[in-house]
Amino acid sequence: MPAGTAAGAALRDAGVLPKGPQAVVVVRDAEGRLRDLSWVPEADAVVEPVTADSEEGRSVIRHSCAHVLAQAVQQEFPEAKLGIGPPVKDGFYYDFQVDRPFTPEDLVVLERRMKQIIKGAQRFSRRVVESVEAAKAELAHEPFKLELVDLKSEVDDAEVMEVGGGELTIYDNVDPRSGETVWGDLCRGPHAPTTKHIPAFKLMRTAAAYWRGDQNNQQLQRIYGTAWESQEALDAHLELLAEAERRDHRKLGTELDLFSFPEEIGSGLAVFHPKGGIVRMEMENYSRQRHLAAGYSFVNSPHIAKGNLFQTSGHLDWYKDGMYPSMHLDEELDAEGNVRKPGQDYYLKPMNCPFHDLIFRSRGRSYRELPLRMFEFGSVYRYEKSGTIHGLTRVRGLTQDDAHIFCTEDQVQDELKSLLNFVLDLLRDFGLDDFYLELSTRNDEKYVGSDEIWQKATDALRTAAEESGLELVPDPGGAAFYGPKISVQARDALGRTWQMSTIQLDFNLPNAFDLEYSAADGSRQRPVMIHRVLFGSLERFFGVLTEHYAGAFPAWLSPVQVVGIPISDEQIPHLRRVEEALRLKGLRAELDASDDRMQKKIRTHTTQKVPFMLLAGAKDAEAGAVSFRFRDGSQINGVPVDKAVETIADWVQRRENASPTAELFPGLKD
Repeated sequence: MPAGTAAGAALRDAGVLPKGPQAVVVVRDAEGRLRDLSWVPEADAVVEPVTADSEEGRSVIRHSCAHVLAQAVQQEFPEAKLGIGPPVKDGFYYDFQVDRPFTPEDLVVLERRMKQIIKGAQRFSRRVVESVEAAKAELAHEPFKLELVDLKSEVDDAEVMEVGGGELTIYDNVDPRSGETVWGDLCRGPHAPTTKHIPAFKLMRTAAAYWRGDQNNQQLQRIYGTAWESQEALDAHLELLAEAERRDHRKLGTELDLFSFPEEIGSGLAVFHPKGGIVRMEMENYSRQRHLAAGYSFVNSPHIAKGNLFQTSGHLDWYKDGMYPSMHLDEELDAEGNVRKPGQDYYLKPMNCPFHDLIFRSRGRSYRELPLRMFEFGSVYRYEKSGTIHGLTRVRGLTQDDAHIFCTEDQVQDELKSLLNFVLDLLRDFGLDDFYLELSTRNDEKYVGSDEIWQKATDALRTAAEESGLELVPDPGGAAFYGPKISVQARDALGRTWQMSTIQLDFNLPNAFDLEYSAADGSRQRPVMIHRVLFGSLERFFGVLTEHYAGAFPAWLSPVQVVGIPISDEQIPHLRRVEEALRLKGLRAELDASDDRMQKKIRTHTTQKVPFMLLAGAKDAEAGAVSFRFRDGSQINGVPVDKAVETIADWVQRRENASPTAELFPGLKD
């Protein structure tokens, strides 16, 4: 591109600035940095257009919309002080210091004001501030911006868009007719060319937030919004949010009587009701069956242990903030109150791995026993902050399907490959089949062990992940203190991503617990330890599956698999015999003999997401038949009882994950 020519003008000359979702909002330079379309390079430069419908383009639109929101807030609330306003996943937010919390009515007023600003086609104009002193003079009325000016290039936070790169810049919103600056904000950019490049937005909600996320700082008011490259894209996003709300496992948990969080027990501690208990039991039973077939040994450990155990494992050094406080027990006093026997600190366990290490160490081990695969449904307790708790997906009491594999170093690569195949196959059995992998590497401020060991473990995991053929995404600094990990990220029916299985390679805990095995040459060697959870936790997986299936679990997981519905009381004895035949096949069958009319019964059990409803009238009873009714309203009439029972039993035994419909059972119509 010719020097001295704005990037936008050059692209227009080249005919690559289309309108609509493909409109170019910024460009990427040769170093990969995003630049405003008004950017003028110092020499000839090659640039790449970034369109509005790309992820980077959307982020620019959203950050620009955050500026429009801040302008609107300060026009409606002149006393408001500005915090930060970054783009985030699917949207943006901006923090403000105001006299009172924002209300839903305020959001309506602000949206109206924002639409006026956008219609005015104000230009985003970048201006370099020559010095810190000049910036402070201009922003003297904005205390939070002044703090960021002092930090300048020291800020290393993707959400702090105001400063970075050692340069202070302000973006002015300029009226296109008068050329006057209407409003401005400290920001490193880039931005869309004008407010007109924000085609569709909506303010979503408000919340309290601490300045820069630190609870020791001042509390501000946050407004969340979303912005997209077109009204169609915004509408699709809002519909996705509405569908996600309909599928919310907390809502469905109440409607389907699956689980609850009694206040008397405590935050983040769930109880499973009989129907939820059935789903959980089926999850556990199938997992146990698959683990036995794969050569795992089942173990069990207590919920509490002395503090020395977690001192040895490193949890008290590196994870204490995530643990419940200690209980000081076993202290004995004499008659005068003097300590006769010192007490000890006990902790609820946050992890199962130290217990499995002790099982391995309980006797001598030979290389012939390796790999030794231990498995436990182990309940652990983690003191999550109250603001992070969310239904079943973020709890304080959880049950992990936890495995620890002890193997030789030569066995590591084959074991990792086998483990990855095992967890992916089992997740597919539950109906999740869209995956990618994330490789979490060392947090340089929170780790144990040598650089050599960490590199060796990371390379082994990377090799296993790459051989799987799945997309591999880096997660720098995301590893636990004792080793790197692979996380299986699964997309649900709405395309949302959930972290499922994790596989961690650990050379450090075997050292901490002095684990050894006898090698073939008679020497004593350290085993390598692989940590693996499959579901993540039963609670979280339960919540994910509830939302994935919108509460309509596959028949093999459904709390109630079959309900018999008589047209009148005369058919009750007939359906009672059908119920008994189904139960003999191991199916969870019920008979609705209530006084409700048949149509109300059908509505009730459809709402309760029962996969198979068997209806019977006088002709059905006389013919020894039933009529199938499915969740979607489709129906097949006059099916002989024996055929009906065998069909349902076969469907459940095959663990079909599709929701039954008439179209899936053409043979019943014969």
